[in-house]
Amino acid sequence: MPIGIPIDRQLLSMLADGTVILDWGDGTAIDLANNEFIQITKSPILQGVQDDDLEALRRMGRVISFDSLRVFVPSLPERPTLT
Repeated sequence: MPIGIPIDRQLLSMLADGTVILDWGDGTAIDLANNEFIQITKSPILQGVQDDDLEALRRMGRVISFDSLRVFVPSLPERPTLT
């Protein structure tokens, strides 16, 4: 059984600048390379994430493993909330 937090691969996108993100909606996304929340202010061109992109994140330690359906990451930051 794979370890880590499973993410449905369909939830990942790539911005026009090459940033791989997990989109949380409402203009908020997680930059998987930095494991930080970012704001998406415009409608960037989104592309599908390829195996090569995920392999680069795996070498960086931001992805544990992946297959055709899921990507396993070691952690995700807690979503910022207004108090």
